[in-house]
Amino acid sequence: MKLTSLIFAAALQLTLHAAAAPVSAGKPNILVILADDLGFSDLGCYGSEIATPNLDQLAAGGLRFTQFYNTAKCHSSRVSLLSGRWCRQAGDEKLSRAAIIPEVLGSAGYFTAMAGKWHLDKQPTDFGFQRYFGHLSGATNYYLGDKTFRLNGEPWTVPDKGFYTTVANVDHALTFLQEARATKKPWFLYVAFNAPHAPLQPMEADYRRYLGKYDAGWDVVRAARVAKQTELNLFGKSIDACPRPDHVPAWKDLTPEMRTWEGRRMAAYAALIDRLDQEIGRLVADLKSRGEYDNTLILFASDNGACPYDRRSTGRDREPYDPETTWSDSTGWAWARNSPFRFYKQNQFEGGISTPAVVSWPAGLKTRPGALVHSPAHLVDVLPTLAEISGTTIPESWPGRELTPLAGISLAPIFAGNEIRTRPPIHLLFGSDRGLRDGDWKLVSFQSEPWELYHLSERSHRAAQCRRATSGHHGAHGETMA
Repeated sequence: MKLTSLIFAAALQLTLHAAAAPVSAGKPNILVILADDLGFSDLGCYGSEIATPNLDQLAAGGLRFTQFYNTAKCHSSRVSLLSGRWCRQAGDEKLSRAAIIPEVLGSAGYFTAMAGKWHLDKQPTDFGFQRYFGHLSGATNYYLGDKTFRLNGEPWTVPDKGFYTTVANVDHALTFLQEARATKKPWFLYVAFNAPHAPLQPMEADYRRYLGKYDAGWDVVRAARVAKQTELNLFGKSIDACPRPDHVPAWKDLTPEMRTWEGRRMAAYAALIDRLDQEIGRLVADLKSRGEYDNTLILFASDNGACPYDRRSTGRDREPYDPETTWSDSTGWAWARNSPFRFYKQNQFEGGISTPAVVSWPAGLKTRPGALVHSPAHLVDVLPTLAEISGTTIPESWPGRELTPLAGISLAPIFAGNEIRTRPPIHLLFGSDRGLRDGDWKLVSFQSEPWELYHLSERSHRAAQCRRATSGHHGAHGETMA
């Protein structure tokens, strides 16, 4: 009787283990998370004072890139991420000259799903996503949404009450994961958060946690972030932080009313980022409870640096969690949030193009936990990387499209603990802001002004890049902001 009980217990344990194990031990599941307008230093593991414990834990067990680039703008970064090509090369928002990640992985047997901001042509379900929830627009009211919300290709009406975009994205993402598990296929999930893009509309409890924490101002906060980055040895060497530019006033020179307003505005930013991290925590907890965490590659990045567009804010005298309140971005806080770099979203200086990039994959990474990767990389590298780690062939043709060659390279050697010593140049372009990086050399042109050449491995050249163009026509309003 005792032996029978032992056999039954052992069999039960094996059954439970099999139920919790990933469907495929070979092909990894893939979770790509994209934040919107996140500054380089906005995560705790990149120097921030904002509570981001879930992303910090992913970084502590995985790796962080310190020179991971985007395109400095929302839609073009999404094109490059999904297509593995430069935006214009891929056919811009129409994606007319590319086969994108869900199409490539879907053809190889993956279940594909997306939640969040699309900001490209047509709908995600027209480009290989088998499931989709989110908004097609470039930004939305966090509480009220807009008329572009879709669920699996059909119009979706935002509820009158109890809705918050960041939370809703993860609610639907979790539903899609349940559906993916029922198919017994490996899955690819792309979650593109609206946060912390304006309008700055945090949840009340999140916002109240940060009220008063930014009364010291952006000069103090930026200095503290740079000091923390130094303590973390984030760049593997000492670098010169860029000084405050002339178009950002010293905090002490603001009126008391402006200091109060700006302190509240940064509290709203912090709350949006805090909530983003909480929702990522829900996703990670679900993966762990299902036994999928170890064999899931998680990549977190941002579409561009912090946004300086200080436009009209409605309801400055009200609370930001009022759905009718729409606060805009802050130029001064964008400077602090991009520590230690300068300039912002849309510019091809480091503040516009540098994204915090965290990778977690316990079953696949051969790097030491918490590793810092200083090799340059770009969003165009994501598709070729995912294709290699999943054993998927990238198609050379696609119905109705004339495919251009890939611009990106696979980062799989880095995941295996090796180095990538050479790569094709990284092209940087949005509007009249242009750049090119080849190894440690970088060319950059601000709004079609004369080209400047920098050697990024030298502190003196980083400092020179900081000092240039800190005054003059770079005002505090509008899209011409540097």
